[in-house]
Amino acid sequence: MAKYFMQEMPDMRKEGETILYPRMEITGTCETDELVEASIKGSTFNRGEVRGALDLIAGAMARFMAEGRSVRIEGIGLFTPTVKLKKGKERENIEGNSPRRNAASIEIGGINFRAERTLINETNTLCNLERGSGVKKCRIPKTTAEERLEMAKRYLEENPFLTVSEYSKMTELNRTTAAKELKSWAADTESGIAIKGLGTHKVYVRE
Repeated sequence: MAKYFMQEMPDMRKEGETILYPRMEITGTCETDELVEASIKGSTFNRGEVRGALDLIAGAMARFMAEGRSVRIEGIGLFTPTVKLKKGKERENIEGNSPRRNAASIEIGGINFRAERTLINETNTLCNLERGSGVKKCRIPKTTAEERLEMAKRYLEENPFLTVSEYSKMTELNRTTAAKELKSWAADTESGIAIKGLGTHKVYVRE
């Protein structure tokens, strides 16, 4: 039986109200060998066949993503590669007074994953949740909201856009709180920050 707990949401707007939201308690990781063992139960496949198939799929996925394509596995989700500047390379700015970055300065920085609804629904159907005891205290930010807004503005002076992940990292807010705060900045016409894009492709820019 999986457990969830209630997590405090920081009172970012100082309204005097503490909001609680549910978070799943992750107790460990299912490694490849355990996944393979669970997959072959009741099937005609043996351990080596399933493990070999996983290795083949991983290799094929890497080749397709290296070509600049996303990979969708039906019933699992969509994998999309991202790029970043190599360590030690200066960022290029829009004014053109910085070094122009070529392919030698760029590398694959990560792979984003978006789960398919069928996987989410199946997990939900199989999950039997139980509430854990107590309430998890929120991590109090070391900076004020005004200081974080200035951090975001300074970042956008040197970069074309700001993502939720980057804002979360720079402010030490959890991702959920960071997303809510950025959204509130974008809704404030005097903040100097606007939102661009839709869905999972939303980013924040200077207004």
